[in-house]
Amino acid sequence: MKIGFVSLGCPKNLVDTEVMMGTLAARGHVLTANPEEADAIVVNTCSFIDPAKQESVDTILEMAEYKRRGRARRLIVAGCLVERFRGDIRAAIPEVDAVIGTNEIERIAEACEHGLEPQPEAAPYLYHDLTPRLLATPRHYAYIKINEGCDHPCSFCVIPQFRGRFRSRRPESVLAEARALFAQGVREINLIGQDTTAYGDDLGMKDGLATLLEHLARIDTPHRKWIRFLYCYPNRISTRLLDVLAAHDPLVKYIDMPLQHASARILKRMKRGSSGEIFLRLLERIRRHVPGVAIRTSMIVGFPGETEQDFEELCQFVEAAQFDRLGVFGYSDEETSASYHLDGKVDRRTIYNRRRRLMAIQRKISRRRNRELVGREMEVLVEGPSPESELLWQARLASQAPDIDGVCYISDPGPRAPQQGEFRRMRIRRAHDYDLVGDLVDNPPPVAAAPAHSPFRIIHSTAGRPHAHQ
Repeated sequence: MKIGFVSLGCPKNLVDTEVMMGTLAARGHVLTANPEEADAIVVNTCSFIDPAKQESVDTILEMAEYKRRGRARRLIVAGCLVERFRGDIRAAIPEVDAVIGTNEIERIAEACEHGLEPQPEAAPYLYHDLTPRLLATPRHYAYIKINEGCDHPCSFCVIPQFRGRFRSRRPESVLAEARALFAQGVREINLIGQDTTAYGDDLGMKDGLATLLEHLARIDTPHRKWIRFLYCYPNRISTRLLDVLAAHDPLVKYIDMPLQHASARILKRMKRGSSGEIFLRLLERIRRHVPGVAIRTSMIVGFPGETEQDFEELCQFVEAAQFDRLGVFGYSDEETSASYHLDGKVDRRTIYNRRRRLMAIQRKISRRRNRELVGREMEVLVEGPSPESELLWQARLASQAPDIDGVCYISDPGPRAPQQGEFRRMRIRRAHDYDLVGDLVDNPPPVAAAPAHSPFRIIHSTAGRPHAHQ
């Protein structure tokens, strides 16, 4: 069969898509990026917040048209939306032939080939290094999911309802997968999980993430490598983790640490605790231990009970914190979340205005920090030709994570066009709010770095969106 995929949501969802694609390819099926050619179409959905739910529904309806009018004979819906609305999806959209929850992705071949027989509730699932997987990212970077599920009680979050209790992969499995990825030409590995800083807790490991990072940094490769970890929980940033991050060159000096708010009162209602004052001390400690570190966070505005005073406290905190990257999201009132039952709901117009104001504050911070880089020569990882213009190439600094942060535009690539996956030196000569422009100033390496094409392209992806953009 020819099978097409649509992957929506975050990189964690994208890894699930890659596992499903690998499972199908291992059984001899052919993957296609053209939905008009597909015998079956799989939509891996996101259901994190209202806009994600709506995008998932719209995409399912769009793909249903290929079943009504085209070649497709089967339409399968997978992912988080299934966990929330399993009983409603097929009733509301009769073109859907099967639904697969987040713990059932190993059944994807069964669903595409002949449909699913009802089974008891699936056991918690987490792939390993021997699981078939087909990368949908460009070959120079990849994601590794090191843990799944979450035990934190955040009142706004419904992810534990989809993904289950926290569970870690064995370190040997993660290291084996990383070695295999580096061996096939990957230059950058991004470790992901609902909370990567809790990695290994369930395995009895102390400072599990720090230990894992040490071993990953020491993997021998014939080329330079970057290793990044995402989705940290603030009270899990240990001194040992910071010391390991500072000590090993392959570990990117980048911390993605969603704080969600700065008002102690709102953080308490979020069931996260802490305060802006405590966070500022944490930021100072991080920057002291890891010189030059880039820090990214995300904030929620309009949480139930957020007053003007709470919001002003948040704005003052962002000004004081001077984050390198910041994502701001309007509160989404999810009916199965604990916060759904809180009083003091904030109207949509106020949420919209608060988001715009906080983003305006961060835009000035980002512009100022970017301008401080003008004239400097810095290492970049070449992404390839820019989708913005055929006259530009695109690259990323170590402080720019794929899909969620700004990029670097190369206006003068030199006598030879750079190759995707090369590490090069770039002189920054112009700064925008979030992106940078510069020229390559080093001599190109004698051989091409990574293959300049993606192994497979899915029909559509929004990987990274829940934490994008500044």
